[in-house]
Amino acid sequence: MSYCTYCLNEKTKEIHKNYHDNHYGFPIEGDNELFGRLLMEINQAGLSWETILNKEKNFKKAYSNFNIDQVANYEQADIDRLLSDAGIIRNKLKINAAIHNAQQIIHIREEFGTFKQWLDNNHPLSRDEWTKLFKKTFKFVGGEIVNEFLMSTGYFPGAHDENCPVFEKLIILKPKWREI
Repeated sequence: MSYCTYCLNEKTKEIHKNYHDNHYGFPIEGDNELFGRLLMEINQAGLSWETILNKEKNFKKAYSNFNIDQVANYEQADIDRLLSDAGIIRNKLKINAAIHNAQQIIHIREEFGTFKQWLDNNHPLSRDEWTKLFKKTFKFVGGEIVNEFLMSTGYFPGAHDENCPVFEKLIILKPKWREI
């Protein structure tokens, strides 16, 4: 067996390999962790994933450990703090989207119990249907962000080549992939 072609590249850094082996495509159960992944995917828009991975700890600290309830209640002082934090991506649209999206997840939880249950309740949808649903619900989400979020959290296959040993681990966790 061999790893995904991407990981075999000599230039692929250890931070990518760790993400590949331990996070990419693995199901996420906790709402705060799901929110954190969505926040990171949004912040990656226009940038490299390596940049986001290198700033992950900073994001987590800046956004209250990805605590949905806390981020949903951010006020102007928090926005100003985030805009001046060199450890994260200081983009006002992305910061405002994080706050709005946290507020939306609170509404989702009121109806479905958890963000995870909302995702599970809507699964499976086509990529286009997911994108429409996300655009209706969240800010700063497009087809690529939605696709990567769903692939990276185990809702879509494609995170790993079929001959990659990580793929075999994931197929056990997500056997319905073969039906998508």
